[in-house]
Amino acid sequence: MKVEIFSDVVCPWCYVGHARFARAAQAFRAKGGSIEVTMRPFQLNPDASTEGEPLLPALERKFGAGVAQMTSRVTDVAAEEGLDLRFDRAISTGTLEAHRLVEVATGQGLGEEMADRLFRAHFTDGLNVGDAGVLAKLAAEAGVRDTGEGAAEVREQIGRARRLGITGVPLFLFEGQFAVSGAQPYETMTAAIDEVAGRIGETPIQQLAAPADGCDDGYCAV
Repeated sequence: MKVEIFSDVVCPWCYVGHARFARAAQAFRAKGGSIEVTMRPFQLNPDASTEGEPLLPALERKFGAGVAQMTSRVTDVAAEEGLDLRFDRAISTGTLEAHRLVEVATGQGLGEEMADRLFRAHFTDGLNVGDAGVLAKLAAEAGVRDTGEGAAEVREQIGRARRLGITGVPLFLFEGQFAVSGAQPYETMTAAIDEVAGRIGETPIQQLAAPADGCDDGYCAV
């Protein structure tokens, strides 16, 4: 089974959704199933500067005074998955180069590992994942050799996401046909994987669950 995960490394619901999917995929593999996962890029804020700025003030400018309540909710949900989200340390930044690094890592069989390290760098470590020096260190930590390639592939996949009508992330695309949107519960992810296992070959793209929490095109209202 082939699964493409469209996400942005500065999207908290993508972090949660990826963690839940990873557990569901592990359970499926434990039953003898096979899943090939490919990380795909999506930019919530394509115009963000890679110089970076504290995330909370940026969110407050976008969404107003309710940001603390919104971040508190996703922080609590993430904690249930063992994820430590520290919005007070996070840095708003551009993610095109981070996506390129994931693309390079994918070619080396380390796409998920690289994405996970970037999520953690942004949400827990308070690092600027748009900074070239930071990305170089993170690549080394993940065992990824940055070849400098991947930019064209990333732009192509971002365009493909638009053509597919993807406007929010995370989105899990099974076999290029079946879609699950948002950070679905583990049980929903498990059920979706099992369902696709019995439906491979059907067309066209079909939503297998009502959309859950995610980040919409343009920015992330957490």
